[in-house]
Amino acid sequence: MYGFSEITPDELEQWRAEGRSFRLIDVRQPGETGRGIIPGAETVPLAAVPPRKDEFTGGDVPVVFYCQSGARSAQACAFMTQQGVEAVYNLRGGIMGWAQSGRPIVTPD
Repeated sequence: MYGFSEITPDELEQWRAEGRSFRLIDVRQPGETGRGIIPGAETVPLAAVPPRKDEFTGGDVPVVFYCQSGARSAQACAFMTQQGVEAVYNLRGGIMGWAQSGRPIVTPD
C-alpha cells in the first residue's frame, strides 16, 4: 500500500467504544465541512496539513484522516508517512462511507 493503514467506520466506532485515544481530522474544504462532520472531528483542509504537520506527530496518539470519499485523506496519510509518522489511518470511504453505515453527522462548532 502507501505505508499507512485504512480503518473502517466499524473499526473507528470500536475504538470509540473502547475509549481509545485518537485524533480525527477532516481534510475537506470549509464549504464541505459546513454541511456536516463526524462527531469529534477537527477540520484541517488538506492544503493546511503540510504546514501544520508537527501538530499531528506528537506522542503515540493515532491520527485518522478523512474526506468525502477517502482520496484526499489518503494524500494526507501518504504525506504524513513520508514525514516518518507511522500512526496515521485513512477512513475507508470517507464521510460518505460513515454516513452510509448509518452513523451520525453533526454541524461543526
